Amino acid sequence: MNAALILAGGKGERMHGATPKQYVEAKGRPLIAHSLRRFRDCAAIECILVVAEKAWRGFVSELAAREGIAKLRGFADPGETRQESVFSGLLAMEAFTDAEDIVLVHDAARPALTEAIILACISEALRRDGATPALPVRETIYESADGRGITALLGRDGLYVGQTPEGYRFGKYLAAHRSATRAELAGTRGGSELAFRFGMDIGLFPGDERNVKITTAEDLARFERFAEHEGGGAE
Repeated sequence: MNAALILAGGKGERMHGATPKQYVEAKGRPLIAHSLRRFRDCAAIECILVVAEKAWRGFVSELAAREGIAKLRGFADPGETRQESVFSGLLAMEAFTDAEDIVLVHDAARPALTEAIILACISEALRRDGATPALPVRETIYESADGRGITALLGRDGLYVGQTPEGYRFGKYLAAHRSATRAELAGTRGGSELAFRFGMDIGLFPGDERNVKITTAEDLARFERFAEHEGGGAE
């Protein structure tokens, strides 16, 4: 079985609005709806679980009913950090997910998800312990201790920017979280970072330039322009 775990517990403070970014409307639907619809339409995905604050679960349930998201199996509480939210979701999924199943972890604020990315992620994860879409770094990367001056130069060759969905063998990924300390979970910046640290074999496959995470109002405007240019293709 292949399951989707959608992370929708963030507060989205950089959007400077009362509504968390994953619930802000874009192209006539909340951002989370675009991902829900992609997983709904992909036959390879059998069930969906959403990590969300209790205050927003009614909203998501009503949205799922309107959009015909029959794959929605339930919710999990968000943690203080992203990786603690992932752990919470994995624990909630344990009741209906087997060790060899593949779980795809996706940020609700990445609305330009495509079926091609979903299928590629599943395929690569089945070959290894996990997989993540990634794009090669094309800009010059500097290190700065104070944000005001260059303190080191980093070669961009061999560097990649990760995206979601990340796909993992459920049992091994859950075991990695159970082995991690709370400090290790809190210090993790990406799901594949934790998986790699705990010995999982993680593959990379080509990401999509359009599959950006909506973090600011400018990101949201860029997504809407892209969707308009693609003739609604992001839906």
